[in-house]
Amino acid sequence: MVKSMTGYGKGSVNVHETDVNVEVRSVNHRFLDIAAKLPRNLLFIEEKLKRQVKDSLSRGRVDLFVTIEGQGLFEKKVEVDWSLLDQYMEKLEEVKGRYELTGDVSIDMVTKLENIFSVQEVEEDTGELQEALLTAVETALHQLVSMREAEGGRLRDDLYQRTETMEALLGKLEERRPFVVEEQKERILKRLEELMRDTMTPDESRVLQEVGLLADKSDVTEELTRLDSHVNQFREALKQEGPVGRRLDFIVQEMLREVNTIGSKSNDAKVTGWVVSLKSEIEKMKEQVQNVE
Repeated sequence: MVKSMTGYGKGSVNVHETDVNVEVRSVNHRFLDIAAKLPRNLLFIEEKLKRQVKDSLSRGRVDLFVTIEGQGLFEKKVEVDWSLLDQYMEKLEEVKGRYELTGDVSIDMVTKLENIFSVQEVEEDTGELQEALLTAVETALHQLVSMREAEGGRLRDDLYQRTETMEALLGKLEERRPFVVEEQKERILKRLEELMRDTMTPDESRVLQEVGLLADKSDVTEELTRLDSHVNQFREALKQEGPVGRRLDFIVQEMLREVNTIGSKSNDAKVTGWVVSLKSEIEKMKEQVQNVE
């Protein structure tokens, strides 16, 4: 099944008055590249989430976003750095004695001291949080894969239609091929006659043999056969299960190689026009294939 590498999905799970929200989006990439953005207190599960993504996707640039709303799974505690506060108090007493200052250290002064108080989030139930998060990721990935499959279906239909256009053009090239070879022979003979007129009497059989060899060099039978084979291989790849993007990309490159050879061999106006049309179709296929998983 042809799948696109472009997709989006989201999933949410509520547990203990806390919403665990996940968003996953993907775009085309040569390999599978996963970037996860999680709250700092969830970094311990990052690799597990990436493995979950790898189980569902084979290629693409994947961005995974996790947000937590609510505090049901976390307890906030205020911590005091007593050691640092002791140093503050000691230094304040030193300043007071050194400069003969009066007054006592108030609670208002203490609250203004830097780095004395900090708020820590203590996770109450790691197992339940992991389960909720994995479930949300699974839902998001399911939506993303469904979108990639739907887009992949559209890509498959477009690519298949372009192979039909190519086949029609190949049919025209095959019909034209014998005439092109014959015209090439006539052009070569005419040119030889002009060069050899009034200079020498050529060996007619030898001339015809050389003309035949030169004309054969402009024959594109082999290229047309290989190109037709590539088109069939491309169609078969579109029917295969699993990732086929790299195979399709390779076949498209081979198609372009054969078409370029055909164009370089022929100077027939009609053939040149059909070659241009073939190149146009292949270039469009190449762009589409870049987004196939």
